[in-house]
Amino acid sequence: MSAYNSKPVKMLHGSINRYDHSRGELRRRFCRFLLREIGFKFLARVDSVEGWENVPKKGAAILIINHIGFIDPVMMVHIVFRDIIPLAKAEVYKIPGWGIFPWLWGVIPVKREGVDRRAIQAALRVLEAGEIILVAPEGTRNPQMERAKEGAAYLASRSGASIIPVAIQGTIGFPSLPFLPRWNEPGVHVQFGRPFQFKSEFNRAGREQLRLMADEAMYILATMLPEHLRGFYRDLSKATQQTIEWL
Repeated sequence: MSAYNSKPVKMLHGSINRYDHSRGELRRRFCRFLLREIGFKFLARVDSVEGWENVPKKGAAILIINHIGFIDPVMMVHIVFRDIIPLAKAEVYKIPGWGIFPWLWGVIPVKREGVDRRAIQAALRVLEAGEIILVAPEGTRNPQMERAKEGAAYLASRSGASIIPVAIQGTIGFPSLPFLPRWNEPGVHVQFGRPFQFKSEFNRAGREQLRLMADEAMYILATMLPEHLRGFYRDLSKATQQTIEWL
């Protein structure tokens, strides 16, 4: 359980339609049942999870992950004790068969070309309601970290929500059936890092400031990963924390 409760979010961009998290609860329970009884018994294995105390019991927060495998957001939905709302590329809704699950859960679809203002507003509504969103700042899958886009930094700066870095290892090769070789190798390891937020003077950060904020957040995430997975953020001597405030 968590050692802290995140602060209430005060929206900084004007009034928007409210998000009702309870409306999708029955569908999310059904998805959790499938993940518990099928997905993570026969298709993937989680070996360890560390840092549970860094996930708030209540209140808005943004989980940022390094995105290395297809199952990363699915696994996060499974292991986090609160219902989280992932942001994912809009194409996931079009995957034959699988596309029904993002709809059932209420995943926020994001168009990857340009700035998707509808996705931004949807994510801000979730945060305003005191819930958690999941963002892969890199915007694509890669075993080594790529340079992050500014979206997560923008959402955090405009909402005031706390950020929780989540380091993921071992999801490559899953889903895989238990009789296949992948199950003889190490499973998934997840670590929730110490929460932080951006300083209040960056509430209206511009493009250059958002670029710095995104990189500073990703360097924090990089410190939680072995060097061979850090990619763009390998050189930790370049890390700064000018915009960061620890919680």
